[in-house]
Amino acid sequence: MSQVKFTKMHGLGNDYIYFNCLADPHLIPDPDAVAPRLSDRHFGIGGDGIVLIQPSTTADYRMRMFNADGSESEMCGNAIRCVARYLCDRGYLAGDQVAIETGAGIKRIVVSRNAAGKFLAARVDMGEPILNGPDIPVAIDRNPVVGAEIDLKSGRKYAMTCVSMGNPHAVIFVDRITDEQVLQDGRELEQHPLFPRKTNVEFARILSRRDVEMRVWERGTGETLACGTGASATGVAAILNGLTERKMTLHLSGGELEIEWSAADNHVFMTGPATFVCDGVVEI
Repeated sequence: MSQVKFTKMHGLGNDYIYFNCLADPHLIPDPDAVAPRLSDRHFGIGGDGIVLIQPSTTADYRMRMFNADGSESEMCGNAIRCVARYLCDRGYLAGDQVAIETGAGIKRIVVSRNAAGKFLAARVDMGEPILNGPDIPVAIDRNPVVGAEIDLKSGRKYAMTCVSMGNPHAVIFVDRITDEQVLQDGRELEQHPLFPRKTNVEFARILSRRDVEMRVWERGTGETLACGTGASATGVAAILNGLTERKMTLHLSGGELEIEWSAADNHVFMTGPATFVCDGVVEI
């Protein structure tokens, strides 16, 4: 085993353990095995997973994210804001813009700073939402997948809207969000046969034409306090269902994100904070 430096950060409570792999892309040789051990909140550092910040041949930097169960995810909106903050705080970001390669393509980020030049927030161009069922993927040949019925073992039925923001999401609008929905039904929906690569599940409640409350069951992790791709997908789903304006505030358990689905270029933009927690050293 060797000692490796790490940084703990979170986006609205969606916390990950970050490793600077810029000098050595293979600093963490088996991330799928390392992620469950370090993410354990009793015997490890604790987190929703680990993130590797690596060099890229197609963008300024590369981000790889591994969930708490060791599975690799294509994209994480909260994590990419934290990566932008890390690059900003550690002197890797000369200006206010950065392009980061992810499993869901290259994401472009604009950083806002205060008068002293310190990081305030990041606005992420999440790209165009994927709405065609087989491309999400969900085994429903429809574009878009809006109001599709799904049955659970409990006998409960939901109408869901499916969206991919580089990773799959099933968004369900309800009058009241309950623990039973998120913790029980969310777990079952994640692994439902309709989703060949499993799915993230969002339960959302419309508060106004510009405000939506949301809780998320994340694929490979369980309930988290926030999900950037989930907030983006929920914003798109709300608009597709005619429930909100094209710009809104998503109220998550860990805080708020601003979501805008631009009519000009069809891109979704997510704006929110990223918080540094601590630096440390761990044996890998």
